[in-house]
Amino acid sequence: MKAIVNGRVIVPCHEGNFVAKNRWCIIFDDRIRAIGSMPKDNDELDAYEFYDDNVLRKANVPDDAIDADAFNDVSDADVIDAGGMFVAPGFINVHIHGCAGADVMDASPAALSTIRNYLPSTGVTSFLPTTMTMPLINIYAALKNIRRAMKFNEGAKILGANLEGPFISEKFCGAQDKKNILRADFNLIEPFADVLKIITVAPEELSALSFISECRSRGIIVSIGHSAGDCQTVMNAFAYGARNITHLFNAQTGLHHRRPGIVGAALASHAVVELIADNVHIDPVVQKIVSKAKPSAEIILITDSLRACGCGDGVFDLGGQRVTVKGTLATLDDGTIAASVAPMNEVVKNFWLNSGWAIENVIESVTKTPAVELEIYDRLGSLEVGKAADIVIFDDALDIHSVFVDGEPIL
Repeated sequence: MKAIVNGRVIVPCHEGNFVAKNRWCIIFDDRIRAIGSMPKDNDELDAYEFYDDNVLRKANVPDDAIDADAFNDVSDADVIDAGGMFVAPGFINVHIHGCAGADVMDASPAALSTIRNYLPSTGVTSFLPTTMTMPLINIYAALKNIRRAMKFNEGAKILGANLEGPFISEKFCGAQDKKNILRADFNLIEPFADVLKIITVAPEELSALSFISECRSRGIIVSIGHSAGDCQTVMNAFAYGARNITHLFNAQTGLHHRRPGIVGAALASHAVVELIADNVHIDPVVQKIVSKAKPSAEIILITDSLRACGCGDGVFDLGGQRVTVKGTLATLDDGTIAASVAPMNEVVKNFWLNSGWAIENVIESVTKTPAVELEIYDRLGSLEVGKAADIVIFDDALDIHSVFVDGEPIL
């Protein structure tokens, strides 16, 4: 049993929105067993008082109310002093191609091992390895590799796969290789329906929007991206069950006052949008605009990082294409911006500074919101009694100090 004490703990309030609570403590093993406030005049572990937060929210009682039966014996707990730092749910990255020199499309156990062991240093405790538009044989190999890796516990958890392409538009292929683009056909992905969680499509390229409803019937989220679709086309796709936008603003039709495009559809609806808040893909001012137009429940912060993340400057590859990295910028030979090199804690920090939101609201966009989207919020995405003890401790500079996955210290 472990206890994190003396932290600014980010938890759901009565209404479900995240708030930061000073001098709170969490008791956990593989799951969170108790969570509550510390007395102001005593720092001895046996003097702590706890309540079950689920009971608290249902009863709508004051924050200082105590459920004495929530946890009875903490005398043997291993105590971790957070020293006033933030204690939050582990971050969830739903869109990442690689990091630390490894790429999902390497399709090897070693590559996924490298990625999942690097991610906790950025605050990430679970993620969706994301594929590229490459020949189907390569995509299938990557998906098989992801399926195998999901069976093993190591570093950050693999929750499934994110399929970015090949069902996209040549006009907005971005850093995807257009020669491998295909017309959407559910039969092509059906063998991997068990592992696929998100699929990016260009709706204007679909033979029939029933492809979207077929994906949704199998529990796969359909995200609009790499698309030349207009606003009405996207709205029609929403009606068939699409509900997300892949990296808003990037590789899609933008906002014009007479042609609202995909960006207009996203901002005018309740669609959940991905944001690459690395200050390269999206200017800080635009991040501010999105933060005013969308609540945290409709924004998911992602890295969209490639293998160069964490490696510094150099020449790398992404989906079989050469990428040159200088500082925070990664580009193809023709100058096209190619994914990101930003780690998740940097993305969170950027959006925190650019949006002006409270840190607890920003944290929702990398914890609760993706967990709700993936329909796993009953077990991940917040610090509540009974949920997995995926926990990150970070300071005001968003430097990561400690990470726990299922209660085990990873960092």
